[in-house]
Amino acid sequence: MARIDGRGNLDLRPVQLERGFMKFAEGSCLITMGDTKVICTATLEDRVPPFLKGSGTGWVTSEYAMLPRSGKQRNQRELMKPAGRTMEIQRLVGRSLRAVFDMKQLGERTITIDCDVLQADGGTRCASITGAYVAVADAVAKLRASGALKRSPLTEAVAAVSVGLVAGEEMLDLCYEEDSRAAVDMNIIMTGGGKYIEVQGTAEGVPYDRARLNRLLDVAQVGIDVLLAKQREAVAGLL
Repeated sequence: MARIDGRGNLDLRPVQLERGFMKFAEGSCLITMGDTKVICTATLEDRVPPFLKGSGTGWVTSEYAMLPRSGKQRNQRELMKPAGRTMEIQRLVGRSLRAVFDMKQLGERTITIDCDVLQADGGTRCASITGAYVAVADAVAKLRASGALKRSPLTEAVAAVSVGLVAGEEMLDLCYEEDSRAAVDMNIIMTGGGKYIEVQGTAEGVPYDRARLNRLLDVAQVGIDVLLAKQREAVAGLL
């Protein structure tokens, strides 16, 4: 089956990670995956939530939003309360990054990650996680340069990618049109050491078996390896 953009089934869309994209943020990254574009910023604050005061432990949290015209139709701004999907994604980004942090080493500081989708063509949550890692690495480097930290609290990298079953074929990094037709849709979040943080997998029609799951995980690994290499290039010399 020919894909919409001519890619092979195991090919990522073109990926770019532009660290330091935002002038005033302590850390930032513009991630582009095909036609999906997300600005990830990291803000440092010398405080923690009340439940962590006096613990010597830091915190990492996130927020996520889509610009009104990031898609083909205008989205309403979520001014009063985030929608359920928004809450789900920002919690996913937060726990994905917390999984690769030594919170004691961070100390009583909070890093807030903001992921703002400029343009959405599938895979925004995966792009947010992958870009967020570069943004927090950027922020951590500034802390270390100031002498506030002796070593990095980041224990390893984290990246995420989508995979799916479209017209009976396993495919990597689905664009929106492919995702909308997928019989199985999965998001895989992994550490640089090859461990899983989260596997989100849904059958939209016929359930899938263990063999199919294993093949989809293998497809995801191909993409994760490429994204980790891109991250290493983006943060070279920082950590």
